[in-house]
Amino acid sequence: MYQPPDAGRWTGRIDSVSDERAFRLHQRIRLLDLSQPFAPAERAAAFIGFACDEGVRRNQGRQGAKEAPAAVKAALARLPWHLPEGVVVYDAGDVVCVDERLEQSQTELGKALGTDARLGILNIDAHFDLRPYDDGPTSGTMFRQILDQDDQVSYFCLGIQRLGNTAALFADAETYRCRYMLEDELTAGPIEAAYEQIEKFAADHDAVMLTFCMDAISAAAAPGVSAPSPFGLAPSLARALIRRIVSHPKTISVDLCEVNPLLDEGGKTVALAAAFCMEALLHFQRLQPRR
Repeated sequence: MYQPPDAGRWTGRIDSVSDERAFRLHQRIRLLDLSQPFAPAERAAAFIGFACDEGVRRNQGRQGAKEAPAAVKAALARLPWHLPEGVVVYDAGDVVCVDERLEQSQTELGKALGTDARLGILNIDAHFDLRPYDDGPTSGTMFRQILDQDDQVSYFCLGIQRLGNTAALFADAETYRCRYMLEDELTAGPIEAAYEQIEKFAADHDAVMLTFCMDAISAAAAPGVSAPSPFGLAPSLARALIRRIVSHPKTISVDLCEVNPLLDEGGKTVALAAAFCMEALLHFQRLQPRR
């Protein structure tokens, strides 16, 4: 079910009402109701939340992620505005899963590029999320669903942890011809190796989307997730990967997933998620001034 944006989420400190250099995001955000006709600005980005615990419930995980859209937007509201002149940022509301209708909510959230477009999915995650879905979709099946339904899509996962995936899932990744880099490859080797693989992957596709699961981050920095990672990535490394991917001209969207405010410690996972969202906006190639 679609819910239009709530202006009440966008509040915070006001240092000035006239000097835009002192503005924060809550002073610049615009509301966009997708159920009504609209004509967005040319250089624009939009936040849309997915308030859903059903996939995690089916996967026997720790619930609470449905609270993330409200919590992350509230944290974003307080961040300072540093985007280029002429950029507009919208809150486009949320898709909310009701009555355990996960499949309907997934359909409502999704949007196709066209039947002939080659889409590359770059995922920063500790888990493949390629589990079978014979008994229905869960939070661990989505990429298998996509690959089964669209032969124009390819999948590349960065940050995979051996202790977070069974041998069967590694075998499934090979069957589906998924590319991946292990967490220890990312942390032990030069980041340029990852950059090179990202560039090669993007070159094979018409468009790229980034999906970032917060459980890829070390549990010390991101405890508020369903499945914390003791050997997760450092936030600084994840930030560098986000910057590189969103600055690529083929990148069209960014998903940030698996934030659980109910399990957070001092709000630090929510704050980090908001910071990653803002980093993505600041480096999104499509928002930069034309030259």
